[in-house]
Amino acid sequence: MRFDDAPDRFKSGNASDRFSGASGVLFEQAMAQTRMAICLCDPHAKDLPIVFANRAFRQLTGYSESEILGRNCRFLQGPNTDPEPVARMRKAIADEDVVVVELLNYRKNGTTFWNALHLGPIYNDKGELVYFFGSQWDVSDVRAARAEEQHAKEMARELSHRMKNMFAVISGIVNVTGRVRGIQGEAAEINSRIQALGRAYETTLDDASSGSIQISEAIRAVLSPYDRDEERLKMVGNGVRTPFTTISIIGLILHELAANATKYGAWASEAGMVTVNWYVDETDNALTITWEERGGPQVDSEAIEAGTGTTIVDRLLSGGRGSITREWRDTGLVVTVKLPRRDEA
Repeated sequence: MRFDDAPDRFKSGNASDRFSGASGVLFEQAMAQTRMAICLCDPHAKDLPIVFANRAFRQLTGYSESEILGRNCRFLQGPNTDPEPVARMRKAIADEDVVVVELLNYRKNGTTFWNALHLGPIYNDKGELVYFFGSQWDVSDVRAARAEEQHAKEMARELSHRMKNMFAVISGIVNVTGRVRGIQGEAAEINSRIQALGRAYETTLDDASSGSIQISEAIRAVLSPYDRDEERLKMVGNGVRTPFTTISIIGLILHELAANATKYGAWASEAGMVTVNWYVDETDNALTITWEERGGPQVDSEAIEAGTGTTIVDRLLSGGRGSITREWRDTGLVVTVKLPRRDEA
């Protein structure tokens, strides 16, 4: 392999004399041929000039070899370059130390890029400082992704705040309407559903920026108020992710099941237990939630199935292309809910 990419000044001048033997040749070849942008600076010359910049460095910055050699790396800085990482670089050079910084640099055409710069000393076999090595990596896309993620989190927090206010306003309207019309019981029933939705959304908004959520957080948030002693509810699901659009359906379904269990089912008895499981059914790629009650009293299944809550659940699932099966076993109610996981559902 020939060392054709290196400038004559680097190959034949005093700088190249600081290396000797096969290791020096391999070093020079590696510096020239790597696709990572690299430059070497001479610590023994005034103002630490660049004595070598490989092809990748020139392509990254847009400058030619003649425009780079002999200049300090600061020529890549501009009006919006943060002085803090620059100060860290100066300290590392003074201490002959290694430093990694991210700073805003400018190309020849004036466009900017975020540079992840790795700066460090290079010594010869005698332990003498011969160069400062700098590798540059354009991390503009990485920075943009970080900024986008941070923005999404901020938006999620703001959305969470606004949704809490929205649910509070709706709840207040329902209460006022209930008192004016003398239907406080119906208003309380509606408000319980509103509160269940609020709990389901509140715990999942931060996660929703990724487009999907871990359904376990929503399930726990909706059901935890019904298990205040933490002894009558068993949740055994795993970290399944599902489209954020399913949260309303899941929240309301679980609320209706929990409300019925409290009035008529397992939680109407001191010995009653409810087990909730959730997983992805590999046969149809559907989010599957099972609800199993044990230890409750005998239930009038026909009365429950004719109730408002059952109608709400069935219509929600129909609109979401889901399904529900109810089995009235001797041990208690067993419900299986299936929801497609694809966003288009």
